[in-house]
Amino acid sequence: MSSELKNLTRDVEASVVPVGTKVTLQKGEQAHITQSLGGSYTVIVNGNMFRIAEKDADALGIEVMAAAVAPPVTGPLTQEQLEKQMWDALKTCYDPEIPVNIVDLGLIYDCHLTPIGAGNFKAEVKMTLTAPGCGMGPVLAQDVQSKLISLEPIDEANVELVWDPPWNQGMMTEAAKLQLGLL
Repeated sequence: MSSELKNLTRDVEASVVPVGTKVTLQKGEQAHITQSLGGSYTVIVNGNMFRIAEKDADALGIEVMAAAVAPPVTGPLTQEQLEKQMWDALKTCYDPEIPVNIVDLGLIYDCHLTPIGAGNFKAEVKMTLTAPGCGMGPVLAQDVQSKLISLEPIDEANVELVWDPPWNQGMMTEAAKLQLGLL
């Protein structure tokens, strides 16, 4: 997305990138949208970068869209079908500074389901960040958790940030490297 200028229509909570601190941006401030992926918005306000959550898109004058509905599945989901949905959901999570999803960046180290009852599951994810000092870790982990819990048979989602092995560019998919001009 090219940089798009918007005036904030109301006060809105945002996370400072890359430290992750929560702040309130004020109604009337000008925000340059620099990235709009996975439902969240990366904006520049007064020379600083912030991430605004999808639920607050209206503060940017953007209509909040209804979530895309997956095609109906006849009968209960198999664990394999649910795992595919999990990976698809994870591919809608983006680092606010990098226009590549966290799966293709190689940030997801482990993702599995555990049955917890009649057709219900717990998702467990181990993920890392491109840099250990990045304060956006809790914000991204919350995004992952929210997207997984939004899947019908998942009742719980635990996301653990891990640092071993340390992330490196070799963990990215070829598509991510190509998109970032690394090939």
